[in-house]
Amino acid sequence: MSLLQLLPVFEEPYHMACHWKLETQFRSWRSVMGIFPSSYVHLKNACVKNKGQFEMVIPTEDSVITEMTSTLRDWGTMWKQLYVRNEGDLFHRLWHIMNEILDLRRQVLVGHLTHDRMKDVKRHITARLDWGNEQLGLDLVPRKEYAMVDPEDISITELYRLMEHRHRKKDTPVQASSHHLFVQMKSLMCSNLGEELEVIFSLFDSKENRPISERFFLRLNRNGLPKAPDKPERHCSLFVDLGSSELRKDIFITVHIIRIGRMGAGEKKNACSVQYRRPFGCAVLSIADLLTGETKDDLILKVYMCNTESEWYQIHENIIKKLNARYNLTGSNAGLAVSLQLLHGDIEQIRREYSSVFSHGVSITRKLGFSNIIMPGEMRNDLYITIERGEFEKGGKSVARNVEVTMFIIDSSGQNLKDFISFGSGEPPASEYHSFVLYHNNSPRWAELLKLPIPVDKFRGAHIRFEFRHCSTKEKGEKKLFGFSFVPLMQEDGRTLPDGTHELIVHKCEENTNLQDTTRYLKLPFSKGIFLGNNNQAMKATKESFWITSLLCSTKLTQNGDMLDLLKWRTHPDKITGCLSKLKEIDGSEIVKFLQDTLDTLFGILDENSQKYGSKVFDSLVHIINLLQDSKFHHFKPVMDTYIESHFAGALAYRDLIKVLKWYVDRITEAERQEHIQEVLKAQEYIFKYIVQSRRLFSLATGGQNEEEFRCCIQELLMSVRFFLSQESKGSGALSQSQAVFLSSFPAVYSELLKLFDVREVANLVQDTLGSLPTIMHVDDSLQAIKLQCIGKTVESQLYTNPDSRYILLPVVLHHLHIHLQEQKDLIMCARILSNVFCLIKKNSSEKSVLEEIDVIVASLLDILLRTILEITSRPQPSGSSMRLQFQDVTGEFVACLLSLLRQMTDRHYQQLLDSFNTKEELRDFLLQIFTVFRILIRPEMFPKDWTVMRLVANNVIITTVLYLSDALRKNFLNENFDYKIWDSYFYLAVIFINQLCLQLEMFTPSKKKKVLEKYGDMRVTMGCEIFSMWQNLGEHKLHFIPALIGPFLEVTLIPQPDLRNVMIPIFHDMMDWEQRRSGSFKQVEAKLIDKLDSLMSEGKGDETYRELFNSILLKKIERETWRESGVSLIATVTRLMERLLDYRDCMKMGEVDGKKIGCTVSLLNFYKTELNKEEMYIRYIHKLYDLHLKAQNFTEAAYTLLLYDELLEWSDRPLREFLTYPMQTEWQRKEHLHLTIIQNFDRGKCWENGIILCRKIAEQYENYYDYRNLSKMRMMEASLYDKIMDQQRLEPEFFRVGFYGKKFPFFLRNKEFVCRGHDYERLEAFQQRMLNEFPHAIAMQHANQPDETIFQAEAQYLQIYAVTPMPESQEVLQREGVPDNIKSFYKVNHIWKFRYDRPFHKGTKDKENEFKSLWVERTSLYLVQSLPGISRWFEVEKREVVEMSPLENAIEVLENKNQQLKTLIGQCQTRQMQNINPLTMCLNGVIDAAVNGGVSRYQEAFFVKEYILSHPEDGEKIARLRELMLEQAQILEFGLAVHEKFVPQDMRPLHKKLVDQFFVMKSSLGIQEFTACIQASPVHFPNGSPRVCRNSAPASMSPDGTRVIPRRSPLSYPAVNRYSSSSLSSQASAEVSNITGQSESSDEVFNMQPSPSTSSLSSTHSASPNVTSSAPSSARASPLLSDKHKHSRENSCLSPRERPCSAIYPTPVEPSQRMLFNHIGDGGLPRSDPNLSAPEKAVNPTPSSWSLDSGKEAKNMSDSGKLISPPVPPRPTQTASPARHTTTSVSPSPAGRSPLKVGK
Repeated sequence: MSLLQLLPVFEEPYHMACHWKLETQFRSWRSVMGIFPSSYVHLKNACVKNKGQFEMVIPTEDSVITEMTSTLRDWGTMWKQLYVRNEGDLFHRLWHIMNEILDLRRQVLVGHLTHDRMKDVKRHITARLDWGNEQLGLDLVPRKEYAMVDPEDISITELYRLMEHRHRKKDTPVQASSHHLFVQMKSLMCSNLGEELEVIFSLFDSKENRPISERFFLRLNRNGLPKAPDKPERHCSLFVDLGSSELRKDIFITVHIIRIGRMGAGEKKNACSVQYRRPFGCAVLSIADLLTGETKDDLILKVYMCNTESEWYQIHENIIKKLNARYNLTGSNAGLAVSLQLLHGDIEQIRREYSSVFSHGVSITRKLGFSNIIMPGEMRNDLYITIERGEFEKGGKSVARNVEVTMFIIDSSGQNLKDFISFGSGEPPASEYHSFVLYHNNSPRWAELLKLPIPVDKFRGAHIRFEFRHCSTKEKGEKKLFGFSFVPLMQEDGRTLPDGTHELIVHKCEENTNLQDTTRYLKLPFSKGIFLGNNNQAMKATKESFWITSLLCSTKLTQNGDMLDLLKWRTHPDKITGCLSKLKEIDGSEIVKFLQDTLDTLFGILDENSQKYGSKVFDSLVHIINLLQDSKFHHFKPVMDTYIESHFAGALAYRDLIKVLKWYVDRITEAERQEHIQEVLKAQEYIFKYIVQSRRLFSLATGGQNEEEFRCCIQELLMSVRFFLSQESKGSGALSQSQAVFLSSFPAVYSELLKLFDVREVANLVQDTLGSLPTIMHVDDSLQAIKLQCIGKTVESQLYTNPDSRYILLPVVLHHLHIHLQEQKDLIMCARILSNVFCLIKKNSSEKSVLEEIDVIVASLLDILLRTILEITSRPQPSGSSMRLQFQDVTGEFVACLLSLLRQMTDRHYQQLLDSFNTKEELRDFLLQIFTVFRILIRPEMFPKDWTVMRLVANNVIITTVLYLSDALRKNFLNENFDYKIWDSYFYLAVIFINQLCLQLEMFTPSKKKKVLEKYGDMRVTMGCEIFSMWQNLGEHKLHFIPALIGPFLEVTLIPQPDLRNVMIPIFHDMMDWEQRRSGSFKQVEAKLIDKLDSLMSEGKGDETYRELFNSILLKKIERETWRESGVSLIATVTRLMERLLDYRDCMKMGEVDGKKIGCTVSLLNFYKTELNKEEMYIRYIHKLYDLHLKAQNFTEAAYTLLLYDELLEWSDRPLREFLTYPMQTEWQRKEHLHLTIIQNFDRGKCWENGIILCRKIAEQYENYYDYRNLSKMRMMEASLYDKIMDQQRLEPEFFRVGFYGKKFPFFLRNKEFVCRGHDYERLEAFQQRMLNEFPHAIAMQHANQPDETIFQAEAQYLQIYAVTPMPESQEVLQREGVPDNIKSFYKVNHIWKFRYDRPFHKGTKDKENEFKSLWVERTSLYLVQSLPGISRWFEVEKREVVEMSPLENAIEVLENKNQQLKTLIGQCQTRQMQNINPLTMCLNGVIDAAVNGGVSRYQEAFFVKEYILSHPEDGEKIARLRELMLEQAQILEFGLAVHEKFVPQDMRPLHKKLVDQFFVMKSSLGIQEFTACIQASPVHFPNGSPRVCRNSAPASMSPDGTRVIPRRSPLSYPAVNRYSSSSLSSQASAEVSNITGQSESSDEVFNMQPSPSTSSLSSTHSASPNVTSSAPSSARASPLLSDKHKHSRENSCLSPRERPCSAIYPTPVEPSQRMLFNHIGDGGLPRSDPNLSAPEKAVNPTPSSWSLDSGKEAKNMSDSGKLISPPVPPRPTQTASPARHTTTSVSPSPAGRSPLKVGK
């Protein structure tokens, strides 16, 4: 079916159903053309309800069609959503169900179905509708006769029962009492087949050791397959009518297999041509294996072969007993392949549900004997004969005989009865039977069961003959007759063969004896002990015996002689008394078979002589009536009813029956043994039926004579009854048992009395009788329960349905209910009775009688009903599932009763109720009680989830009642009578009423919402208005509810209902006003609002509209208040909190942890700390943020986050309560736990330096407490962190500046800029893509300029992203010599507050020849609110500074950075930290090659020319610094080439040679040899130290201008022409390098390097420059563009602080003092924090050089070198490291005496 076919249902136009509207406009329509063709418009008959504003147009079609249409419309939308959610299975199943419903809908609409077929179709429709509603989570629909029920048209108790019935039907299917086993035989798999087989299935009870079913018999061919595969009934059978008691593990399916063939399985084929039935094998299976409910297809049963044939009769018993060892399996892979399935339900239901099974054909296998329930009209006449065993003589043989038994059925005429021997179902009946043969066995045991379905008319005179033959194993295979037995089927007196085992006489005969003449042997005795003559021949025949067992299952024949005597009482009048006495001993099945004949006999005897036999007949009648109470014969009650109505003719019997019954009742109080009296009382229903019918027959016959006499008799009888009922028995005596028996059956008498008496008379009789019951509750609990059951049956009786009789009976019913409810006993029965009482009272019934009944019920039961509900709901629920279900049922029924009563109450009833309270205390208790009950009623667990209909009805009743009771509250409990408790209970009830899930209409589908609004309106608004009204009435008492009601009222206002919000939000202004009056501020209001907002909004409540409405309404309200200023502050604070909470909630809805979630949490956390000072909320959000970081694997940030909580704690023993996941513990213990967790996270985040600080802190605590065990562990942990610093690699993260512009960003991001710490290996492109994924609607800005105001105010999202460079605040460790890069790397990227990025631009006219002359750099510095890393990966920029760098300053920084990079790479290569020498090679090549081809010579041309020096006299020091850096670069390059030569692989030697040659050219072009001779160069300082100790023993002398003068001559000062050859470095330089690096291995062995891909000489190890920004779109570093294909411009390359190429310059002659500047090289490679400082200002205190090529010389003594430089340690701050600024200070280096370094001697 296509979607177009569903359109008429899902998109059906609104039915123009109202004829009264159409007729007025029809004429005008005739001249107008409509948009729909006339064939598409269908006018439907309809009725209109509630005419006016809320009118409802309801089609007058079948309600099932209406429901189908509306349901399919709802399903249509949800069905599409299933597809969207990828719930394919339910999508397709629902699709098929919808198609089925549409097909059924068409059938109903056509209207051509029969009544039964229509009923069946509706049943299918409602079943499918219910299934679909359940699958889609829709509401349960109450139905009556397949039609939806309007809750307004029935009582609430009836509605509850309908809902409960459908709920139970859905959840707990009714257990079937009847079960059936389906068996299908498939094949026998066996290796040694070759003969035909017979397979016999039956059910066997191992507990009682007997079969319990007939046999299923089938034949297999030589291949082990069914012989008639085309006839399923031959190989399929259904074992029917198994009771629940027979589904147990000791019931087995037994399978016996008989082969048809030769006597011996291994005999040759020509040995004997005669075939015999011989034992083959047996298999068993417990029926417990089938109780799982699954079909057992292709089940393989093991087949055991019988080794000892004498045990064949019990082989199945031995297998069941696990005595398998005595039997062999037919083969390892052999077995019987069958299919088994257990079916549940009556046989008609099975026929419907498994119609395919019955249509193909299946044989029926019955139980052995009658089923558990005998149905009237069931016709059976089956005789079961079991061939048990025989005892035979050898007969002159040396070996035992091979005996075969043949059985025939002979009729009275001596002819064989044809086809009345059944081997089992599945096989047609036969005329004779041949047993299987046991080899050489004179005592064979067969145990074969046969069924003989002989007609009743053939039974008399028929007998069974058994012939015994010896089967020879010789070639001829003869069967020789040697004897016979027989047994008659019926005795001469008409009794059939009795059930049981019979030992038959074996009469010997010759082989040729003719047995066809039955007269020759019928006169002979047939059974031991029964002889027809005493001749000798008969005595001789008794030496051999044959045993059979018989069982008769007949509805027409009897084996009981006493039964026959009773039915033939007229032939033996003298035996009547004896026959009546023996009737109780006759089996019940015999009586019910002849029920009508027996009853005729009894009343015939009564008519014959009532004086003599009246009592006996009465007792016999009581026995038969009580017999029918047995479940086995329960179905025969209709037979007796039919007999009474149609066949009973005892017109005078009523006198004797009343007389005897009264005699028994009068004797109750005196008799000691009352068992027989109780039997009489139990039968009173049918006794009264006979009395009434007899009286009616008498009246018809006599014209109503003796009417008054009859009434008196009945009155006297009931007086006797009332007397014995009024007697109080002590304990559980016989009298109370008799009273209980009478009360159990008394309500059944009402309908009989109504046939003869007026309804009021009967009602008065019953009221008097029930009123005579004693009201003492402690007498006998069982009797009290019976009394209540009697009341219940009375309410359910026809008598109570009549209004006249109901008004008479109601007081006594309510009296007993009140007593039981007061004692809280038999609550289930009480609930049922009350439900029935209210079911009869329809809604809006204005009849006077109904109103009076309500009066009586309210006065009697309302109070006790409220107390009962309170009592049962406060009890703990029972543990068992069935008990819990019962508990919920009784609660629900009492609730439904209460709601029914309240809905029926009118204004008059409420007024009478409120006036009935004598004091205000009583009224107060009542109101508190009913408010508490109402709170219980609206609990979510009161009704199942899908009972929305019931909940809406309950809420409608509650709000109506509350509106009535609120008046009483105002009138009685205000002013001087104010009662806080009752008002608080009222407000609490109103709040939870409004917050109910079932009233949140916004969650409903449009159609459901429309229906609810039409029927009930929005009850939340009604209750909200009532709250506001009641609040206004409180006056000064409002202060009692501030701040307690702030939270509940706030929860109400968060509901997205505009009217409700407009009503409730002004209450907060009122609260602020009253709080201001009381205390002069509203701090309490503020605190409560803030606390509740967090919890409520985190639950998903509230929205942006609410924030705006809250702000606008309250601001408007406080405009004229004197405290307006503080009020505005409060409203602003709460509004800002809402903004953050809404952002937080929106972020948390996303699946993965991203920066948005973390940033939002940080924003909220800081808001609680800084603006609200809410410590507990602050701590809660610390842990929420911590969990987010752990989930995102931000371990460093997680540690910093937890550190915030740690800082709030002290090392004290103050006890702390249980909080979040922390147990109750001391503050010291919690802080210790936090420290250890933080250290663990710092460790995982590779932030080991911070972990060391915490290790020291906690170690100090352990030391103070002498906890040396933990102190040792902590020291070891600290040591391990040091090891990790030195041994493990850490990546330096990139940092990115992100700007969020536009109003569409969350509040905490909107129009702000942040700096973010990237992930490992994350570069600009990856980071930008990640941000765009987090904000899929954002637009990436293509420039780095600050956006204008239009971008800030745009209704969009703009992202501006570029990389920034971290600027470490402390340079101490970074500038210290000898500190390994592993340590320095931490300080480069941790505790960073300041970041910068550069934007190159040209100022003035650009020189085309040398662009460096006008190339300026705009440097922007960003200062964060907190340092990175911290509690987040990003922090907001607090301040930005912009400065411009001149071209000269830019050139200085370029050379500084490049020199530092070269030092680092050379140092890493020296210490063998570099696994690959390629980075050094590329860096050397980039610097040398650039210098040869121009490079830094451009700087010479730009800044060393005379014109520039004269025009910029202030730049003299900067020019000197630039020269100094050039010389330093040359020295570094020379040493770098020496190191490079040592480690360069063989395949890169040509490149190295080229570099050396180019270096010569570079030096020559720069003219270094011209001025180096007159200066003394200092060794270049490398960060790793080479070697680690100072090589200059004398301290450096300082020149007058502050520059350092080194008195030693550097090897680099020699002219290059004398030091190097054209191919390699000089041997001296090589030797010096060898001394440093060692030459134990060749360079190829030390570094097994592979050449890396070629890289531009301007590039470094990073992919892009991190701190250069350009407006040009080609710059990947300065622009958000993600493309890698754009080449870096020359500007960007030159200006990148990390990647700019080094250049060489041509020096000009300078003064000696100026030349000194060239010697200041030691610290030239360190980064400058301020590029505007001159070189002398940047100079640090002179330190000894740690690197020199002169490795052969050592320091003379340590005292000459000053202090020894010790390796840096992590800073030891005075306070714990935290994200707050300026909290971490570096600790000065350790003294020289503690330095671990050795000094060479």
